[in-house]
Amino acid sequence: MKRTIVLIVVLCLLLAVFATGCRGGGRPGSGEVVYVHNWGEFIDPSVLRIFEEEYGISVIYRTFETNETLYAALRGGGMVADVVIPSDYMIARMIEEDMLYELDFDNIPNVSLIDPRFRGLDFDPENRFSVPYKVGTVGLIYNSALITEPVTSWGALFDPAFAGEILMFDNPRDAFGIALLYLGYSMNTTNEDEIREAFDLLVAQREILQAYVMDQIFEKLISGEAWIGPYYAPDFLTMYAYNPDLRMVRPVEGTNFFVDAMVVPRGSQNQHNAELFINFMVRTDIALANMRFVYYASANAEAAAIFADELDPMQREVVFVGPEDYAKTEVFRHLPQNILDLYDRLWADLRS
Repeated sequence: MKRTIVLIVVLCLLLAVFATGCRGGGRPGSGEVVYVHNWGEFIDPSVLRIFEEEYGISVIYRTFETNETLYAALRGGGMVADVVIPSDYMIARMIEEDMLYELDFDNIPNVSLIDPRFRGLDFDPENRFSVPYKVGTVGLIYNSALITEPVTSWGALFDPAFAGEILMFDNPRDAFGIALLYLGYSMNTTNEDEIREAFDLLVAQREILQAYVMDQIFEKLISGEAWIGPYYAPDFLTMYAYNPDLRMVRPVEGTNFFVDAMVVPRGSQNQHNAELFINFMVRTDIALANMRFVYYASANAEAAAIFADELDPMQREVVFVGPEDYAKTEVFRHLPQNILDLYDRLWADLRS
């Protein structure tokens, strides 16, 4: 989804996976299956075929665009899923609302390969429900041929000088998070006055925006259709390959550090297969293949170290976060229900 330019290639690979899945994976007629939901272009499609061949379990693979759409689909009860890969704060919400199965780690021995930095985090402090998959930051990406002064602050997204050329994330946590950081507040604030101040800033920004978008940010910035927007830092490397005028910074006010992790939702009819799939995805050779395809850093420490050695200094700086930048990052946390309700009301007003 993020890379329309290479979408045909990816679709062909995925169609091959689906076709194999319909035949029962590596062992035709086995009837074993696992339903996986992931972010768009967040996996090397060839690893799905490898899993099918090794385990004889068919992978039915689908994608989602935001944590909120995934949550709504699962909460609505009409979604067939065995493994889903949401972000930190959404995992915490799902745990609180009893939407996830506890994992049987006897089936996931490769969890020992996960970097300790990404275990015991606030969203799953006892490591009972999730296994980290990918980690990264949100960056601010701009076209240096069109914006000639270096950009260092989220303030550029609220600058009338760029009216009509600015893109913004089309989901409340990310959009409000950026506004809150620019104002000097925590992305996880529960202070309603601070959130309303961020809302006022976003209302003013709406007048100079080109669009609220998600994955379309990728294509619009590559083509020069827009000049500046926030996006997931590792994707910058693919974007830069197509448009060397693009630049990416982590703003001085700080940014979001995210951890996307694999979980098994309640209602899964194939929990054992799901845990085999999670274990497979953590394996070093598979984690490395996925990093080479999507650039996002794996939570597998061994694979991440190998991949870091393969990158040049610029690539390494984008994919991996140094201590100075890491100190200025925040991980989204699950917020109290009254604050979630406030976000829903304000977001509806903003987007109406």
